[in-house]
Amino acid sequence: MIDHRQAIRRRAGLVRSPSALAGGLTLLALAAVALWLTRDLTQGTLDEIGSGLLPRWLAIGVGACGLALLLLSVLRRGAAFEPLPLRGPVVLSIAILAFAVLVRAFSIGGMTLPGLGLVVAGPVAVFVSGLASDEADWLELAILAPGLTAFCMVLFGDLLSLQIPLYPDALLASFPPGWSPKAVLRVVAAVLALVAAAFAAVAWRRRARHGSSLRREVSR
Repeated sequence: MIDHRQAIRRRAGLVRSPSALAGGLTLLALAAVALWLTRDLTQGTLDEIGSGLLPRWLAIGVGACGLALLLLSVLRRGAAFEPLPLRGPVVLSIAILAFAVLVRAFSIGGMTLPGLGLVVAGPVAVFVSGLASDEADWLELAILAPGLTAFCMVLFGDLLSLQIPLYPDALLASFPPGWSPKAVLRVVAAVLALVAAAFAAVAWRRRARHGSSLRREVSR
């Protein structure tokens, strides 16, 4: 029986690490798709950041990582490529698609879906992504979904002033006429943060009860 390390040493050819090659090609493909999807977004400047600046440079960074992996696949020996389960990539792709469909108005055929903004698309993407693993804790996802959404709303909508749909127009219309969009943003983000804090308190109590029950069993 040939040892795994011996099999790696005997592997010939230009590609010395098939797993790094697969990872590099995947990152390059993701970067190319992201650059194509953001081609119509304005770049802006550091003083006045456009909506396409952050996603475009993130895509460039992902592409650079892909090139680095391609280089490593030739220079360094590594493990052979092993097929991965499809559940994770498929579920994550569905989560990304759901986010893209929900965050802004989406038309397909004669049907148009209203844009619900980040306040809805963010939590949906988090919960759908949780289906990618059997170890997902729904209470933890209930903390992460509103908390991460509130953070992104404040960061991208308030601090960076990026033109990202944050909430549906009906929500803005439900506030008093004198309220500015940023004031509505801060109120919605605060509500989401409070929801995340409430679920965090529930999780803390659950862990405390679990810990006390374990201590009682040990003492017996």
